[in-house]
Parts: sequence; structure tokens; C-alpha cells
Amino acid sequence: MQKKTVEEIDPSGKRVLVRVDFNVPLKDGRVGDRTRIEAALPTIRYLLERRARVILCSHLGRPEGPDPSLSLKPVADVLSGMLGQPVAFAPDCIGPEAEKAAGRLGPGQVLLLENTRFHAGEEKNDPGMAKQLASLADLFVNDAFGSAHRAHASTAGVADYLPAVAGFLMAKEMDFLSRALENPARPFVTVLGGAKVSDKIGVIENLIPRVNALLLGGGMAYTFLAAQGKAVGRSLLDAKRIDLAKDLLAQAAAAGVRLELPRDVVVTPELKEEAPRKVVSVEAIPDDWMGADIGPETVQLFSRILADAALIIWNGPMGVFEVPALAAGTRAIGEALARSHATTIVGGGDSAAAMEEMGLADKMSHVSTGGGASLEFLEGKVLPGVACLQDE
Repeated sequence: MQKKTVEEIDPSGKRVLVRVDFNVPLKDGRVGDRTRIEAALPTIRYLLERRARVILCSHLGRPEGPDPSLSLKPVADVLSGMLGQPVAFAPDCIGPEAEKAAGRLGPGQVLLLENTRFHAGEEKNDPGMAKQLASLADLFVNDAFGSAHRAHASTAGVADYLPAVAGFLMAKEMDFLSRALENPARPFVTVLGGAKVSDKIGVIENLIPRVNALLLGGGMAYTFLAAQGKAVGRSLLDAKRIDLAKDLLAQAAAAGVRLELPRDVVVTPELKEEAPRKVVSVEAIPDDWMGADIGPETVQLFSRILADAALIIWNGPMGVFEVPALAAGTRAIGEALARSHATTIVGGGDSAAAMEEMGLADKMSHVSTGGGASLEFLEGKVLPGVACLQDE
């Protein structure tokens, strides 16, 4: 990554505003998953060890104005235990209360500001809000890769007013993804799944000139099967994009890229654990049933291709993994990556959640913290939260 990192600044005694991704699940006012908090610890600890005055900011959820159920206060309590020191909490992210809390910070102390999205100016990238946030600090560190694809006040706007560098997590994410796209080890195989074709069109177009093989599963695969003239029953189908799917299949063939679709699928009349299900060929999906997972023949095919890969990127589950009876395909692909000798990069979102849930995350080379951000990066888009950082 050609951006300056936190190691290239002197934070000693300075007030450092760190944009973290603490958009964590809350249940009954308690943090349900600490993964994103843990991911931010290396940067926070590095700054505290150098006696910086650390001011953390993040969004949480999609509030429409202040919402006590989406307060970051529970996160401050959890972070305090993880760091082994008090974490002060400001009841606002800008304005007098935030300014007072930031002013009270001593070297080696940490403050968490309230949810940035309690202010409409956050998502509008309002210069006034960005300037108020920047006024709290001397330096800006962006360590929130999961929000780097958004041009918000706390992710990009603040960099107009402060020297801005990447945190360790941001640098790690960008290094893994940049190397994969710019100088990939070969064979380079990408596995794409998930529900929507629309989410993956740009990714497929950007990857066709770069990969050796593309393996498509999940709900998006049925639009490609329909493009091949197959009847897909009540499976998820984006009828408006069938012609586009045909075009992508032709692009892959012209580029000599191996593009594999499911050969068999698990079908069911409804997406429930207790519903009947069976494995059928993609040539024989019943009219009144829907495909909900890849079948065993497809698992074997995909696993053989993955076994020979030197680099694998996976984004999107192979089926409705939230229903245990329909999670076998996603688990099998995760296990194939875990067995592989390749560098394995799992895009964020549902794929990352599935790997955590299945206990496979620690067997991957890298599990991204950013679903939307990693997808946009794989599309070749410029991420505003990265572009605003100082160049090396």
C-alpha cells in the first residue's frame, strides 16, 4: 500500500483521532461479537504505548438521529476490559461535551466518542462536522477499512483538516487485497457467492482479466444458470441481468478463464430447517422448488480446483448458511480453503460471519473486516477512506 501508516508519524503526547470500525452487534445493551473491537487493538495499543492521547470515533448501526439503543457506551466498557485501563466516554462526538472530554485526556489515555451517525452531517460528509471532529486532535489515523468505501465526515472529510495516515488494520487489509490484484500468485482462483448478481457484476468484470478460475455459487448463480437456458424454478433470479450474465460468461470464455457454475444444488420448497430438501442436477430443478445450496458434486468440483490454487479470494456464501440444513456447501468451501496451501483471503460480510460461526476463520490467511469495502476494492474502485490518506 502506497500510503503512510501510523508507524511513520510521531504521536507522542499528541491528540490522535482514530476512526475505528466498532459497528458491532448489540443485544440487550451488550456487545454480541468483539471481533471488530479486537481488530482495532494493535493500532490503539501502539499509540498508547507512545503516550498519545487517543480519541476513538465510529458509527454504529443506521440511526436517524440520537438513539440510546445504538449508543457506543457498551463498547467503551468492553474496550476498557480488553485494554486493561479505563476508557473515557463522551456523550457526543462533536460539540462542547466532546471538546471537554478530549481536553481532559492525558498522555496514554483513551476516549471513545458517541456514535458519529447521531449527526446527519456524518453521512453527508458535511465539512462543518468534519472540521469539528478534526478540532479535537492533531493527527488522524483511519483504521476502519469496513467503512473506507464511504465518503463520510469521519472517514474522509476529517482528512481535509488533519494529517491523515493508515492504522495497522487498514494497512493489512490494503496490502493483502492490493497484492492479490496487482501481482497475484498463480493459479489465482476466486469464489463468488451471495444473493445478488448486482453486487458482483463489477467484481467479475474486474477479475476476468486477472484470475485463472472463477467459481460461482449462492443465489447469484441462478441468474447465470438461466443465462445458459436452464430452468431454475423458484430460485433467486435477477431476470433483468440475464443478458449481462450471458455477456460475462462470453467474456470469461474469450479470456480463457475457467468459469464454473454449480452442477447440482440442494432444493427446497421453503427456506426453513424443517422443510423437505433434496439434491438435484441443475438440469432438473423442480418448478415449485428453489435452489438453496450447492450440491455434493459441485463441492467436489470446486474443492479440486481450490486444491491446486496458489491464491484464493472468496466473497459470498454458497447457500442460505443461516439455516443449518442449508449450510453444508458454505462449510465445505471453507474447509477446502482451510486445507489449501494457498494464500486465502475471505471477503467480509456474510462469508466472514460464516467462517467465524464455523470455527474456520483462524485457518484463513486473512479474513477481511469490510464486506462492502472489499467488494468495491475488488471492483477496482477508489475507496474514499483510503484516497484521503497521505501518500508515502
